[in-house]
Amino acid sequence: MKKTIMETLVAAVLATGIAHAAPLPLQDAVISATYNGSPDTMLGLDHLFQMEPGSNTTALDPSGTGVEFLSADALFGFDFDASGLLTIVANAPVAPGAYQFHFDFGATLAVPLSAFKLIDGAAIGGTPVLSLGADGKSIDVDLSGTSWSEFASITAQLEASAVPEPGSAALLLTGFAALAASRRARRR
Repeated sequence: MKKTIMETLVAAVLATGIAHAAPLPLQDAVISATYNGSPDTMLGLDHLFQMEPGSNTTALDPSGTGVEFLSADALFGFDFDASGLLTIVANAPVAPGAYQFHFDFGATLAVPLSAFKLIDGAAIGGTPVLSLGADGKSIDVDLSGTSWSEFASITAQLEASAVPEPGSAALLLTGFAALAASRRARRR
């Protein structure tokens, strides 16, 4: 009987095939942004950083070499990477003030975001406040209590929720079936 269970489990593992990597948190994301509550104060790459209707919405830079957003006052640049890495750069010295940003990914994320954390903030004075929206589709960045030197930057990481792979579920179900068959055989 043990041999049958092991053969069943091995067959299930082989049937699942190669595991698929989880999607990148921001793969194919389209982002809408506001600065201190106003969409008119964010300029997106898709609009070549020109102030025009809808310029606060952009897709990720396909080349991965530039920023996706500039604040209209040109103080901050925001670079999102498909891996979920966010880099914020100050284009000039910045004293503490009202600097609150909201980024909404809407329905363009494959899975909701589950974490948003600061990786490196050593280049600035003060601590930024980073928060994840309750729906996992937006983030807030509050830089109000921070001071920056010219070209200082910070990095933060967005992470996506883990999604079980179909092969894992099949393997789990096969294991349960093998256990049930084992118990049934013992009763006889």
